[in-house]
Amino acid sequence: MSPERSHWMTFTRSASEMGQWRPATCKVLDEDHNCILYIFIDDAMLYQTVAIQTLNHTDVRLTDSSMFLRKNCIEISSAGGLWRGTAASSEPIYLHFNDTDTCNTWLVLLKSYAKPEIYGLPLVPYDGGLYRMWRQVDLVIMQGRYLGNAKSFVDTPAHSASDINVKAEADPVDLDVFCEIHISDRLCGRTTVKKGIGSPEWHESFLLMELPPFASLEVFLFKEKRLTKPVLLGTIHIVLSNFRRSEEVEGWFPVAQPRGPPSSVLVGEIRMKLRVDEEIILPHSSYTGMLEVLQSRNILEWMEDFERKLRLRNMSEHLMDIAIAKDELVKHIMEYANREVDGTPSSHNTLFRGNTTFTKTMELAMEFYGRTLLEDSIGKIVRKLCSEKIAIEVDPVRIGKGQKDVERCVEELVKWCQAMWDSIYANRNSCPHEIRRLLEHVRKLVENRYKRAGQGRQNRELPWQSVSAFFFLRFIVPAILHPYRYGLYPSHPGPTVQRSLTLIAKVIQSLANLNATVQKEEFMHGVKDFLQENLQAMVDYILVVSTPAPAVPYPPDGSPNLSHQRLQVVNSLRQRGAGMSTLNREAIPLLPHRLDIPRRLACISSALVRSTRSADHKVRSTEEGDQLHDLFSKCVAVEEVGLQRVSQSAGQRSQLVGCNSERPSEEPQSPAYPISPRGNRKRGAIRPSTAHSLPDPVAFTRSHTLQNSSPHSLAPPSSLRRGSLPDLYRCNRQLSPSSFSRFLRRSPASTDSITTFLPPVGDSRPPTHPSSPPLGAQQKSPSTSEGISRKKNILTGMFPRR
Repeated sequence: MSPERSHWMTFTRSASEMGQWRPATCKVLDEDHNCILYIFIDDAMLYQTVAIQTLNHTDVRLTDSSMFLRKNCIEISSAGGLWRGTAASSEPIYLHFNDTDTCNTWLVLLKSYAKPEIYGLPLVPYDGGLYRMWRQVDLVIMQGRYLGNAKSFVDTPAHSASDINVKAEADPVDLDVFCEIHISDRLCGRTTVKKGIGSPEWHESFLLMELPPFASLEVFLFKEKRLTKPVLLGTIHIVLSNFRRSEEVEGWFPVAQPRGPPSSVLVGEIRMKLRVDEEIILPHSSYTGMLEVLQSRNILEWMEDFERKLRLRNMSEHLMDIAIAKDELVKHIMEYANREVDGTPSSHNTLFRGNTTFTKTMELAMEFYGRTLLEDSIGKIVRKLCSEKIAIEVDPVRIGKGQKDVERCVEELVKWCQAMWDSIYANRNSCPHEIRRLLEHVRKLVENRYKRAGQGRQNRELPWQSVSAFFFLRFIVPAILHPYRYGLYPSHPGPTVQRSLTLIAKVIQSLANLNATVQKEEFMHGVKDFLQENLQAMVDYILVVSTPAPAVPYPPDGSPNLSHQRLQVVNSLRQRGAGMSTLNREAIPLLPHRLDIPRRLACISSALVRSTRSADHKVRSTEEGDQLHDLFSKCVAVEEVGLQRVSQSAGQRSQLVGCNSERPSEEPQSPAYPISPRGNRKRGAIRPSTAHSLPDPVAFTRSHTLQNSSPHSLAPPSSLRRGSLPDLYRCNRQLSPSSFSRFLRRSPASTDSITTFLPPVGDSRPPTHPSSPPLGAQQKSPSTSEGISRKKNILTGMFPRR
């Protein structure tokens, strides 16, 4: 680990257990459209050489922050023998970047050379295939019970689901436990260590994206020990193909230890919530009609219709990405804000106070654009409060002590509030342009409204309070109260720390309300001086974040002012994108936010069609020509195309299997990842669809062993929607220069570092923790053209030495 660098969070385990991060230089070389990644350590020593073009898209992906308690990490996995270097290990390589923009740039560049999971290449060569696949697992590990109490379970017909729920009679066991999540033998995330007598509570979420074809999900439960390595208590084994797509399943999953073929030993249960998503993504042209309908009205109107009429509550993210890709989200929110003001009663007490589509979208937009600002403003202070377990209490009833003790607690509260506010104020100029535009529009709407009403002087502070009502009440203060939800801390704070955060949040919100006199609780009056001293600074802060910064003029060539590193990537994607097939080109995420618009459209289409199973009468009741009805019709047409294309692909595979026992060449190889304590397993067949329905629940419960665990309450059986119909019209267009603007970013990218994770020497721990080499990077000018040679240095990144 590089001691001179500040990270978003330090390790909870020692470096000897987890390996170390080392500065490195990473260099990408393009030779005849083959991408070679060279990784150097100690300035000049070649550590690893990776042939990126031999990897699948799912081999190059973002790492969940729970793996190393760091953000902005990329995992590069190998199927074995695909890279060379001094480290003779097939373990993944982990690269860490100091900022999100640089991480996204490298991820997009590497994925542009890797192989997407595309099916049906011979059938539609001009599109590069029939469709591609995308998968995701959303897992929440909530709590455990009876952990450490062994209970034998024999797989016989005499056992039923009721047997599983029998409470353990043994006394609760005092354990320090944590979980590791593996998908297809690949470590994807881990919980924090929780202390509890048999019933720890985590409530930690894991969004695992860009997954290979589903095989199994395993949750390994470990007992933490101070002087020795963690001990494996048991495993939850889940066959993902048994779960209905896009539907949540919640229940108690048994933790089992294998004790021979006929039986296993249960060592407790863990309550989890699981959602499995798998989508067939067609070429972008297949969604043209659907996209035209979506763009015919404000995106917030669609959000409201989806939520109120169809009860679809997870569509906002998909719709927002579509608007962001068209650079229309801010404009749509502004239009909706005008309606909100016009439709609100004259009282300022009700303006923007409701939980409406507009206010919820404003929250999502601030969270999307303001992640870096939030981290810079309050991240360090919040983590210090949580890691040091700062306890602040100013309520005399709770303290139970004298007046002097209360005064000392108030002083402690003011000290932390001042530190928090100083950090927030120092980063005021870092507010993103998009948030500034939105807050400026809100401020001017309120100014104009009360000037027309002749209340300008009396309500001079209302425009400022309307800005703070969004920026603080709905963004900064919730992040202080819930640091885990906003990615500022790896777990939920304990009750004592949560009370401290609550008190600090109250004071900051009072300051944002520009009111230094009114305090509901008597014991909070001690912060009055702090509020009065910082009122003018708060007004200044509000004016800064609600005033757009001067635009940076473009250089003479008209291109955005990109960094040299980002410009290299953009130029590479421009040159190579024109020669790619449609599906290959569309599988490359769009910079700077890694947007995949065909995937978002596929998710909307499948969700809308699925929703009609329970709300079909609502869609049918709409009149023909109604926009929701039109969108539903377009989605049905897309699903029909998808189903026919899957049928075509299945027919092609059947013919190839009949002629040749080898797999079709267009189906991606699924590498083995020997990272699980159970070692390598035989891979299931690659297939672009959800597996069979669930078996009979009673029979399924009887098979309640390590081989296949499920919650005691099972979702109904189903299968995924399947593929699509070939395009009737050939679409073989070359990219125009204007189409390359999707790769551009106006703000320059930072030239910060890359780090890679190196295993400790002689580490004999089971492969439950990732161990691969760390590298750092200094920004270095790329090599110049080598004349006759076809080698092209696309991107070089290095850590500066300090």
